[in-house]
Order: sequence, then C-alpha cells, then structure tokens
Amino acid sequence: MIYWNSVGDFVAMGGYGLYVWGSFGVTALVMLLEPILVARRRKTTIALLKRQLRAEARTAERSPKA
Repeated sequence: MIYWNSVGDFVAMGGYGLYVWGSFGVTALVMLLEPILVARRRKTTIALLKRQLRAEARTAERSPKA
C-alpha cells in the first residue's frame, strides 16, 4: 500500500505528479471531446447524404425517360 503524509505528497506523486495528473487531464479531455466530435461528424455526414439524395432526385427528374 502507498501512504501519503499530506495532500502535497499525494499531488506530487513521488515526483511524478506532473506526468500522472497531466495524463489524467488529457484522458479526461479526450473522453469528453470524443462523443461531441462524433455527434458533430454524424450530423454533417447525414446532411451531406441528404443533399446528395436531393441532387440525384433532381437529376433523375430532368433526364429523359426511355
């Protein structure tokens, strides 16, 4: 078991505090941003596909039928 004598010792993590807390911070940031970015990309992709379908439908209406 690891025991710390103070909050300062806990934060310092035996001299590795910057690495440990920095890693936690980066991981938390990525975990927060990832779902937001995925949702945005999904919305953009769906809008693009709808535009393509409308354009294809307009093209099909204008083309001569055999």
